[in-house]
Amino acid sequence: MEVSTQAQLDQRPITRLQYATVLVCFLMNMLDGMDVMIISYAAPAIAKAWSVSSEALGMVFSSGLLGMTCGALFLAPFADTIGRKAMMLLSAAIMGVSIYVTSSAGGVSGLILFRFLSGLGIGSMLASTAALTAEYTPNRTKDFWVSLVIAGYPVGAVLSGLVAADLIPQYGWQTLFQLAGATTLLALPLVQLFLAESLEFYLKSQPAGALDKVNSLLRKLGLEELDRLPARQIQPKGIQARELLKGEYRLSTIQLWTALFLAFATLYFLTSWIPKLASNAGLSIELAIYAGTVFNGGAFFGIVTQGYFSSRFGLKKTIGVFLILTGVLMAVFQIFVGSPLLLLVFGLLGFGVQGGFVGLYAVAARLYPTEFRTTGVGWSIGIGRLGGIIGPAIGGVLIGMGLSMATNFLIYALPTAFAGIMTIYIASKKIS
Repeated sequence: MEVSTQAQLDQRPITRLQYATVLVCFLMNMLDGMDVMIISYAAPAIAKAWSVSSEALGMVFSSGLLGMTCGALFLAPFADTIGRKAMMLLSAAIMGVSIYVTSSAGGVSGLILFRFLSGLGIGSMLASTAALTAEYTPNRTKDFWVSLVIAGYPVGAVLSGLVAADLIPQYGWQTLFQLAGATTLLALPLVQLFLAESLEFYLKSQPAGALDKVNSLLRKLGLEELDRLPARQIQPKGIQARELLKGEYRLSTIQLWTALFLAFATLYFLTSWIPKLASNAGLSIELAIYAGTVFNGGAFFGIVTQGYFSSRFGLKKTIGVFLILTGVLMAVFQIFVGSPLLLLVFGLLGFGVQGGFVGLYAVAARLYPTEFRTTGVGWSIGIGRLGGIIGPAIGGVLIGMGLSMATNFLIYALPTAFAGIMTIYIASKKIS
């Protein structure tokens, strides 16, 4: 978006078009959260029905995360070429079909394959929604809106957990995947009808008919129309990812990737294994699912709170404090084992770790320019998800060794706290 146009956008009240964009992106992230978490909610039932080991379940969790990594690294960057809206439609189609057919998996190998495929769509969806939200919201409140949109993720996780707790005992885990897949596919018309393509994308990429599309959006935003498009800035094809490690972006990118890698390792260990660890501790399948639901319920409030404080006190400081305090809570988790406060602690863990790591999405959305913003966000998420692959896999080994929940939490407290420290020292002057 040209500076003059962005300046006008910053000075005006948010329009219905902007609210609609935020709402649709929020809803798509709800589906993302649902599609990620249902395998965790189904894990105790699958393990019981198939006599699956913790190590094998760890491979299933990690295959989904590998798919998300590949989606964020290699699929999401195409949004800088075909547009954010087109990528969200493609991502939703991949998610819906693969999630639905997961119900037909006859063994662990089938689960691994279908989780990988669904991960491709999930990984590219998150990067596209974060980039599009950043491009449609005023600079003064951008961090809040990006965090709010990503907060759809734990909301979807919570709602799917509530449904799973009732559905799985009565109808089996397969029905949960059928319902989730069908719901995701039903969202496609919603995206097509109510989501606007990025104004910045039209101005910078200038596809066919771009001027008419730009002016249509400008009218809806209450901004002055253009007589002609600005001079096109041609980006050499195939090198956008290299730009992330050049010049002013190099150090900040490495710091951001490190923080995301460590935060993702802890987050996906927790989201993948809390229901199973709670089940191992003697809770019923229903209560074990609720433990994961409480974790994600806390996450929603953590993300919104982080977005608010980031707008007031700065992203780096707020995210750093969230992650460091979460590491401390994980380190002293043993104190709460067997306590009636245990569910509250799960909620506080979700509040801290997801509130912190989602703020890193806002960091990525601010750090990189429009020309390779989705590439930058996608690669940040993708590199982070390498940690997400390793986290649950190592967790499966540790749990298989017989280590308690408290011991596992103590181990994962270290990368969580270090992620917070790394965030505080991100070098970019673009990030408050």
